[in-house]
Amino acid sequence: MILTARDALSQRVEGLRLGADDYLCKPFALIEVAARLEALIRRAHGQSSSELRHGKVILDPNRLTASLDGESLALKPKEFALLELLMRNAGRVLPRKLIEEKLYTWDDEVSSNAVEVHVHHLRRKLGSDFIRTVHGIGYTLGGA
Repeated sequence: MILTARDALSQRVEGLRLGADDYLCKPFALIEVAARLEALIRRAHGQSSSELRHGKVILDPNRLTASLDGESLALKPKEFALLELLMRNAGRVLPRKLIEEKLYTWDDEVSSNAVEVHVHHLRRKLGSDFIRTVHGIGYTLGGA
């Protein structure tokens, strides 16, 4: 990605022809740079969208939407964050402590069973087999 003050059409075309995947001229907003970088990363990994899929569940972190078998899911923010974390780490067992660290900040008051409560709520919405407990370790996604 080229970030530059050179905004002439010939310069943009030359930059792209020399191998740049994107060309952004000043002035630009950092949020736009971040969005373009995310798109480049998705394309580099063969993903055309931000959607995460596991079985019949589709989660779109950019749009903050989730669906099960085509039906929209109403997820609370922590449920959404937990589901995204699990889907981004499909195939890995995530320790409860790690999940807690990812879902909460230092300022948050967290009850000792907060993660378990969110897992319970997600299981009610997604099916009891969607999230698997690995006793003494943590959680992972169940079979798709």
